[in-house]
Amino acid sequence: MLTAPDAPRQPRRLLARDEVGTARRAVVKIGSSSLTDGSGRLDPDAVAAVADETARLVARGCEVVLVSSGAIAASLGPLGLHERPADVAAQQAAAAVGQTLLASAWKAAFSGHDLITGQVLLTEADVIRSETYRNVRTALEALLAMGAVPVVNENDTTATSEIRFGDNDRLAALVAQLIGADLLVLLTDVDALYTAPPSEPGSRRIDVVPDASALEGVSVGSVGSSIGTGGMVTKLAAAQHAASTGTATILTAAERFGAAVAGEDVGTFFPGHRGRRRSRLVWLRFATRGAGSLHVDAGAAAALTARRRSLLPVGVVSVDGAFPEGVPVDVRGPDGRVLARGLAAFGSEEMRRMAGRGTAELRRELGEGYGRPLIHRDEMVLLPAD
Repeated sequence: MLTAPDAPRQPRRLLARDEVGTARRAVVKIGSSSLTDGSGRLDPDAVAAVADETARLVARGCEVVLVSSGAIAASLGPLGLHERPADVAAQQAAAAVGQTLLASAWKAAFSGHDLITGQVLLTEADVIRSETYRNVRTALEALLAMGAVPVVNENDTTATSEIRFGDNDRLAALVAQLIGADLLVLLTDVDALYTAPPSEPGSRRIDVVPDASALEGVSVGSVGSSIGTGGMVTKLAAAQHAASTGTATILTAAERFGAAVAGEDVGTFFPGHRGRRRSRLVWLRFATRGAGSLHVDAGAAAALTARRRSLLPVGVVSVDGAFPEGVPVDVRGPDGRVLARGLAAFGSEEMRRMAGRGTAELRRELGEGYGRPLIHRDEMVLLPAD
């Protein structure tokens, strides 16, 4: 059964921009486009440059988990492919070839610094199920305790189109939450977030994003390179996820990695937030997908969003999907938009029997246990509009 994991390790402290160099635990994510050359082959110099800066972080007492894209990209040249395969089967085959090349490249690059690497391949299911979530955390903690640099990537060979991270930005934010990182570094092929595309006149770098409201009116493209899968939208979502758990984030170009983690004014900085939300709610929002959907009427939608009420059966119009009690489900308004996600107090078949009916009627007909909300407000998180 899918249930919320226990609380992850919390960041030791919230980092200010000029304190980034004092981070004691960091997650560094590097994208495919920053690790490959124009032909799609893995670039040994790019890998070595990231390893060099990571080793400097480790040397000053910072534990580092590296989230590395590039498995599929590394296979393109050897397999004679000109672009990332579109279908899942071809992606899985390419990942099987490329992952060995990528792991070997990181091993060689870090060996020059007397550091060993440990490969950790994950699927989305590994971090949305409480049992495997804890196992992943234990493995990462053990690798760090041994002085190794865990190299994490999505297991594209076994992931499916239905259950996958889709990009390593999201994975990196989840890993940062998992291990209680002080700092998340998102390395990409652009040097910062800008108010408009950098090529446009008047565009300027955004040096700090204190909260999501600071990005109102900012035009952010969602298209990544032909090599990778992530765009700026996914990076912003990852930074907001990290901030909600108290982890600071720097978004910058790979060639500015060293300057960024030294606390210099490069890239875009997202501070971690005080008054962090409960880990269960952060987990629901960022780490899960709804196993089904509850469609509600306008009255229930207003009760959830404006008054933060629990979801009662009377406001539910229909139930989509087949799911057991205790799993995350989406709540959709009259227009079909997802309003919230929460843990189902009943399975889908019971919910269909209860939908549209008052709690008093349900108690009389089915028993006292059916007078409860379908989702309690303490087990539900509101989701922002896309």
